[in-house]
Amino acid sequence: MDRRRFITTSGIGAAAAAAGVFTTGRLDSSPVEAQTQRSAAGAPRILCRLGSNCNAYSEAELLRVGRFGVTTIVSGVQRADANNLGVTREDLLKMRELPEKHGIKVSVLTPPQLGSSHIDREANPYIMLGKSPERDREIEAFQTTIRNAAAAGIPCIKYNMSLLGVLRTGSAEGRADTSFSHSDLEVAKERNKTLALTRAGVVTADMYWERITYFLERVVPVANEYRVRLACHPNDSIVPDGGYQGIDPVLSRPEGLKRFVTIQDSPYHGLNLCLGVLSQMHMNPAEQIWEPLTWLASRKKIFNIHFRNIKGNRLKFSEVAPDEGEADFTRAVLVLAQNGYDGHITPDHSVSAEGDNTGGQAYTAFVYGYIAASIKAAERQMNT
Repeated sequence: MDRRRFITTSGIGAAAAAAGVFTTGRLDSSPVEAQTQRSAAGAPRILCRLGSNCNAYSEAELLRVGRFGVTTIVSGVQRADANNLGVTREDLLKMRELPEKHGIKVSVLTPPQLGSSHIDREANPYIMLGKSPERDREIEAFQTTIRNAAAAGIPCIKYNMSLLGVLRTGSAEGRADTSFSHSDLEVAKERNKTLALTRAGVVTADMYWERITYFLERVVPVANEYRVRLACHPNDSIVPDGGYQGIDPVLSRPEGLKRFVTIQDSPYHGLNLCLGVLSQMHMNPAEQIWEPLTWLASRKKIFNIHFRNIKGNRLKFSEVAPDEGEADFTRAVLVLAQNGYDGHITPDHSVSAEGDNTGGQAYTAFVYGYIAASIKAAERQMNT
């Protein structure tokens, strides 16, 4: 599932000053300060904004997102030396060049490690395998990327701590000629009976938490020093009780997300929260997502939002458009805004349609409009 792998680049100049870069390479405004801004009239300012995943090296993609009002994007980076896992400052400055010519800022970096792939397909697996000294070299590369992100004016890095990747069991018919990615735990249970263990072997919850903690203890202090937010995506792998392929994905439950953000006390340690994954965690998402969403947002632990909805619940669900799912996503935007969320709200995944000859752009345009309207509705409600 490589929909989250996006490549990107951009330049420096005046935009570096706009990003708040010290000559030391540290970003100069803290998230807490940013989240407490108010308008001159004293009314709350809506700090969240429409964002997009985008290939920053593609002028066509930059024009596409720009026409819908996107001014900040999430992107990966092309490395001059593909053998160098740590991203260089020069790579990141080059990443900024083309977007900034179009008035677009790269605000979130997707690094070349800790993706959402299955561990058996991961090129740099050792952090999640918990194998030293190899994982220490991978962590050192991640630390280098944090330092260079600060030096290049990139304020946030999104990553995954995934072993199973994105688990789905098939597709389901949607409205008109659309089809949805689908997951059924009963089907997953039957499949699990015939699947071999992954290269990770058996990974219990305690083992999973040890690997997460080992990583965070070594990277969050660097993020603190250089004032770069680290945004971890939840495990998009809702599995039967007892795990899947021998693995218990601890970040696929609300209590896991709460535990994760409290392992290190830092304003730079938080989540790339997917509203779809949060919904997938519950039996009644329409009612149950509000407590964890508010809990995380009120503690300033959400740095990036993936915006997709589901129809169904933990046992069986389909990924659907934001207006046809269980949870009220306009309300979700309001909760975020009321708690000072200042990051992107980004379309995530795509609803397929046989009659769509735009390569999914028509659906994404619909989601852009839904997000923009939800932000405007939240602003109006907060200021009346």
